[in-house]
Amino acid sequence: MYPLIRFVKEMIKFRNAPPLSPIEAHVSTHICWPWDLDPWIELNNGRTLTLYDLGRIPMAQRTGLISVMRKKRWGITVAGNSTRYRRRIRMFDRFTMVSRVIGWDHRFIYMEQSMWRRGECCNHMLLRSAVTSSEGIVAPSRIMEALDMTFDSPPLPDWVQAWIKADATRPWPPEIPPEAKAHLPA
Repeated sequence: MYPLIRFVKEMIKFRNAPPLSPIEAHVSTHICWPWDLDPWIELNNGRTLTLYDLGRIPMAQRTGLISVMRKKRWGITVAGNSTRYRRRIRMFDRFTMVSRVIGWDHRFIYMEQSMWRRGECCNHMLLRSAVTSSEGIVAPSRIMEALDMTFDSPPLPDWVQAWIKADATRPWPPEIPPEAKAHLPA
């Protein structure tokens, strides 16, 4: 189930926080609750991705993006991500999440998020996001204009560019193995 109560708490907690520029980091603190666990009594990998919303959405609020999206009737979607897991987060562990926009290109906004416990990075995610309208994807340059921001994207780091390039070679839709085709609905 989506952590609605925690989401509301984060939005209220940061409602009067100082505004952020689109490339400043948003930092928040969270607790790993029993319902976040997998059978190995650690933060579930899928729940990790859900909890990252608790950093991204307040960050979007602090940059002014949410109010612009409401006015213009835009939406936002995750268009891809890659997550690296390195340290366990266990029940009742308190952890710090750092969320920031790395930059953007002509279509997508690239963000990185990380979870830290006792000074160690537990996991790190690169995320590609798109703002959408009834006409399709909204160019990030148009978003910056709507935010009254006049600067270009910082250069995307080499590792982000390599991920973009590698992801572009991935087939879509994926190939379905012959033994699986019989199980798909017609």
